[in-house]
This record gives sequence, structure tokens and C-alpha cells, in this order.
Amino acid sequence: MSEAVLVLNSGSSSIKFGLFDISAAEPTLLCKGLLDEHEAKPRLVMKSPAGENLFETHREVSDADSGHLFSDVLGFVEDRFGGHRLRAAGHRIVHGGPDYSGPVELTDDVYARLEALSPLAPLHQPRCLEPVRTIAAIRPDLTQIACFDTAFHHSMAPPASRFAIPRRYDERGIRRYGFHGLSFEYVGRRLAEIAPELAARRTVVAHLGNGASLCALRDGRSIDTTMGLTPLDGLVMGTRCGTLDPGVLLYLLQHENMSAEDVQHLLYHQSGLLGVSGISADMRTLLASREATAREAVDLFTLRAAQQVAMMATTLGGLECLVFTGGIGEHAKEIRSAIGERLGWLGVRIDAAANDAMRERISGSDSTVDVFVIPTNEELTIARHCAALLGMGA
Repeated sequence: MSEAVLVLNSGSSSIKFGLFDISAAEPTLLCKGLLDEHEAKPRLVMKSPAGENLFETHREVSDADSGHLFSDVLGFVEDRFGGHRLRAAGHRIVHGGPDYSGPVELTDDVYARLEALSPLAPLHQPRCLEPVRTIAAIRPDLTQIACFDTAFHHSMAPPASRFAIPRRYDERGIRRYGFHGLSFEYVGRRLAEIAPELAARRTVVAHLGNGASLCALRDGRSIDTTMGLTPLDGLVMGTRCGTLDPGVLLYLLQHENMSAEDVQHLLYHQSGLLGVSGISADMRTLLASREATAREAVDLFTLRAAQQVAMMATTLGGLECLVFTGGIGEHAKEIRSAIGERLGWLGVRIDAAANDAMRERISGSDSTVDVFVIPTNEELTIARHCAALLGMGA
């Protein structure tokens, strides 16, 4: 009997699924799905790798809360793919803190340690852990595995990993961790597949989406990144502020009489593209808008991205390769073009026709920097980690 893992990638209001055969050297996608909780009746859709609808259901919120939708997923998988033994469920967990630099089995002790990290990722960590608890109640015999967004960045070393605060806080784990590591890991491996020599180049990967960050890569390892202790730092994001003068926080607390909870809500939910534009957190909406504030938000997004690409290039000692990934990075040609123009002084030249056609390589013939668009695949990265932990072919 073939072996399979179910991968869960939890977002703020949806969960992506992927069922992978892990019997061979490389995991193979058997089906993929989405649990969309935007509506009053959460919708579960399962599709073939080619996109054909295989299964769909809606349930009341109360039913979803009791885990029935996860029962539907497990039931569908076992009915449709009965020739595969489900070995484990693999989860994307946003924060692994200082202790976890690789995938681990989710025991009660590990779960408690990860739950304690929720203040460092209040939007993401509870959301990632919720399916773990639900599946444990439905299938207590099923192995569950945590794969961390922070793990890839454990290769970062001082000074890149430090804050300029008393070092006793660094010793307590207050340091720069970085996120989107599963995406950066996938892109680094894909670059090596395109051309082995690319892996050794001084590369900046731009994961641009509702959450956004950059990673400085060398020899497939993370050297620096734009996010820090939490997923708030760095680039402008959909509703998150990115880099912010700490004095702003002091002012809000001391002179606007805001509570810590109010400030947290402001920085996570009301800032970024939404806050600057006053219109939307969705880049597609802003690019289509004629409002001046929409243009201001887009300009700030591309300026901050270009500035921090240059910052990553400083850590690397140069820039030889630039990769766009993530929802915006993969689909918004205008954003890629604008960032490329701002980086012209670093030798970046984007070929307009290649960019418009969404080709994999979009650098112009006169560019001294190789520029790529590589769709990310966090679910495949998680499946690889699960297979390795389970002692399978990958």
C-alpha cells in the first residue's frame, strides 16, 4: 500500500490542503483543497492536481466549529484514495521560536510550547494550531507534524539576527527570527533545479503577498531577512505596517491613550496598504483604482520593497539574482516592473515583454542581475519534510 501525508497550510480565513503520495523519492500531489471560512457557511472544495472538482460541501459555522469539515476532509481522502495509507498530517506553523530548527512530531509538550509563542504571532499562531487540536480529537491515532516558517532562518547569525537592545534580551530569545521560510526554501531549491550555478549566487527572494518579506540567500541558506521577532517587521503588507519607528508606538501609548491591545489591532489589522489607501488591502483593487491614495499606497509598497532589496544586497555584498514569488510577486506585473525600475542602479533590468507574459525569467539582456518569477509551493515543502521525518524516500 502506498503512503500519503495530508498537508494543511492555514491562513487567516482559509486553509489550503494537499494530499501527497510520499512513497517515491519526491512527493506527488494526489489532490488539493481549500476550506474557505469567509462565508456564514464555510465551504470545502477538493480538486484534482489539474483543477477538476472532486468534492464540495458547505456547513453551518456551528458544525465547522465542532470539526465536521475536517472529518469531511479525512473521510474524502480515505474514500477516494483508499489505496494509500494516511501516515500523517503535516502543518505549517508560523513561529517555532528558538527551539525548533526543523520539523517535529506534534506531541502535547511541543503543542504547549508552540501555543506559548502566540504573542509573537497573534494573527497566525493560534490559527495554525487550531487544526492540530481538531484533528487530534477526530483521529487521535494519526501522527501530526509541525513544519515551521521560522526554521529556515535559523542559519542567520549575528549581527543579522540581533536587535540593538541589551543582550540579556537576546539570551531570552528576543531576536530576529524571520518568516515565510517554507516558501524561501522551496524557491531556493527550485533555483538550483533551473540551473545549479544559481544556488551559489547572491540572491534576494521577494515573497510578496498579503504578508510580505524578503530573504537574502547564499548557497541555499538564509543569510538575512526583513521580518524579525514577529511578522510585523519589514515590508508594507496588506494590513500590517512593516518597519516602523518605535517612537510611534510610544507616542500612541503615551499620548493617544491607546492600550497595548489597541496598538496591536492597529498595526496588524488597520495599517499597511489598507491604512495608507483607506480603500483596500488587496493590491488588485488598488492597481485598478484611480484614487490618489491608492497610488500612494502602491508607491510606498514598491519603494519599501526596493529599499529593503538593497538592504539585503548589503548583507550579501552584492546582488546577482532577484526572484519574485507569492500572490503579488507572481501575478502583479506592474509591481515587478516598478520595483525593477527602482533597482536599476543595482543593475536590474526587466524585459517588459517577458514580464507581461509571466515568463519564468524576466530579466533583460542588458541586466547584470538574473530576475525570475517562481510560483511558490509551501505545501510541497511541508510534504518533503514530513516524508523525511517519517523515514520515507524524500
